[in-house]
Amino acid sequence: MPALNPPADNPKLSAPSKETPTFSPQSVSVIFVLGGPGAGKGTQCANLVRDYGFKHLSAGDLLREEQDRPESEFGSMIKEYIANGKIVPMEVTVQLLENAMTDYIQKRPEGEKGARFLIDGKTHNWEKLNRLIKNYAFAKGFPRKMDQALKFEEAVCPSQFTLFFDCPEDVMQERLINRGKTSGRTDDNAESITKRFKTFVELSMPVVDHFETEGKVVKVAATEGPDEIYEEVKRKMGERGFEMV
Repeated sequence: MPALNPPADNPKLSAPSKETPTFSPQSVSVIFVLGGPGAGKGTQCANLVRDYGFKHLSAGDLLREEQDRPESEFGSMIKEYIANGKIVPMEVTVQLLENAMTDYIQKRPEGEKGARFLIDGKTHNWEKLNRLIKNYAFAKGFPRKMDQALKFEEAVCPSQFTLFFDCPEDVMQERLINRGKTSGRTDDNAESITKRFKTFVELSMPVVDHFETEGKVVKVAATEGPDEIYEEVKRKMGERGFEMV
């Protein structure tokens, strides 16, 4: 199978630069959610969906839907990237998220306000994919790389802050090993877990560090049980002006 051209050399991914993002941070509130594998992002985001009224959008699901859409110009590209264990080009993922958000907003009843999104970077095939008005959005496990973060803020909407679940590697590893006993996930094993930790540290921690220099990181210690962690999440969400619905 021939190699795909790098994104910079692929004319399909070229698009005019925007002078301003699609959504204004005055009308759309975006929150990135990051943390290492096993930090508990999924559990805590499910709590936030339930209690804060977020609509869920999955970047992984959007990519799968796009690759199966007959008229898609990116379908074959997405399939090849996923099959080869590569991260799909940021331009594609960011555009699919923006399209889904725009579509949802346009279909809402006129005058309705308070739409809230949970944007999830997760896919069911983690080992194959390294893996918004006033409105609120969560982007769980997104952005996974610095270029994704910069592109999203430039093209879609600047984020309010990053909710970072801070958890030591040994705690995350123990959680994942225990989960692997019943999850059936092929990546919940020691070798895959080590690779996922390495990927997170190398690709995602620079995103956390970047936003921390801008005062845009809310850190939550994620070593306790889910209920204790969620109490801390709710407290810090309240400090940032987010109320339960």
